[in-house]
Amino acid sequence: MPYDGKRHGRRGVRRDRGQVALEYLGFIPILVLVAMAGVQIGLIAYTAQQAGTAARAGARAASIEESAQEGCANAISDWLSVACSAAESGDAVTVTATVQIPSIVPGWNFDPAQKTATMPLDH
Repeated sequence: MPYDGKRHGRRGVRRDRGQVALEYLGFIPILVLVAMAGVQIGLIAYTAQQAGTAARAGARAASIEESAQEGCANAISDWLSVACSAAESGDAVTVTATVQIPSIVPGWNFDPAQKTATMPLDH
């Protein structure tokens, strides 16, 4: 005889409610992990953009004979760490900015973002 849902009365319906609640509780960690991964991807893109900004600012500072490191550090967010190296070649200066990518997901580590910019020297 096929099941029509009426034979077991109200008892069967009550048991199903608890099962649905447990299924939702089991799914919450997956949703949290997906949300954290999305935020991490945005943070990686933001850090790469900040590395480019730091490299351009450092090259601009070095082209007028100021500190490339100070130019880099002043151009980006305070909570990011940056290291800049400048190299002069003829009548131009090239600055490479390296910014550490922060990790918000435990166990995920990333290589730093590196960007390079070249500016003519102001003589």
